[in-house]
Amino acid sequence: MYQNSIFWIEIEKIKPNPFQPRKEFDEFKLRDLADSIKQYGILQPLVVTRREIEKPEGGLVVEYELIAGERRLRASKIAGLQQVPVLIRIGEEGKEEEDRVKLELAIIENLQREDLNPVDRAKAFQRLADDFGFKHVQIAVKVGKSREYVSNTIRLLALPEEMLTALAERKITEGHTRPLLMLCDRKEEQLTLYKEIIFKKLNVRESERIARRIAVEKVRKISLIDPEVAEFEAELTEVLGTRVQIEKKDVGGKIVIDFFSNDDVRAFMKRLHNEMKGESVSETPLGETKSEADIPAEGDDLAEGGEDVMEKDPDEDIYNVKNFSL
Repeated sequence: MYQNSIFWIEIEKIKPNPFQPRKEFDEFKLRDLADSIKQYGILQPLVVTRREIEKPEGGLVVEYELIAGERRLRASKIAGLQQVPVLIRIGEEGKEEEDRVKLELAIIENLQREDLNPVDRAKAFQRLADDFGFKHVQIAVKVGKSREYVSNTIRLLALPEEMLTALAERKITEGHTRPLLMLCDRKEEQLTLYKEIIFKKLNVRESERIARRIAVEKVRKISLIDPEVAEFEAELTEVLGTRVQIEKKDVGGKIVIDFFSNDDVRAFMKRLHNEMKGESVSETPLGETKSEADIPAEGDDLAEGGEDVMEKDPDEDIYNVKNFSL
């Protein structure tokens, strides 16, 4: 329980909470808080534990370890305070609280203020589970959340470090992590989707649709793939800059091209059009020979003076290509 009295303690005697789950502090917000402290003082005391440490030369020195109030402590230092008001928390028998309580209170304080980013929150929950043997339902009761909330938060830690960093820096949202977690067993596709989210600013619904399609996609064994078909896939993948799959059937088949937006489709069409304009008969993709009708007549693509003519509609060319299924 807390002692009723508020004590004023020298700020340099207060050590940070080693179990503080929060790793990043917004400097601008700290300075705003420091300005407020300069004007109004600290409105809510910090919570600490008291420790007596024996000095090598004899005698005791008293130190205090912070439990709650990390932002107030940091802002007080910025404000230049020499002392801060504290409540000293002790156990029922006068002993310091266990490390578990320090972590609990630090987590709860941050959750109540919504200060923890999702990654720090997940690591804090995981620490309660690993270091102190808490079940997810027990953590949920402590922090006032559902068991599912705790379990899903801890599950974030299954993501690669690069994605966790992006989440902590708010480059992606917690909503984006759901489709990424669907692809944990398909690292290449997971990384591709992550990059698409970042660079093309996909929303959560678009990301989930892509992940769901990849997750339920028919798994093909490498040993069953025709080597020639694999070569065609590699060539098309290089030309289009995205994954391409050729699915052969008894008669014919289809080509499946991965894309994430309309911009991707436009880029595919442009690349295909450029390939068709620039190749000779002997350089036809997939080993086929072009008919005369497929070869542009001399002068069709160039105006007088060698200048390129603006194409009327590049979409027409791509939609004339057989067996493409987007």
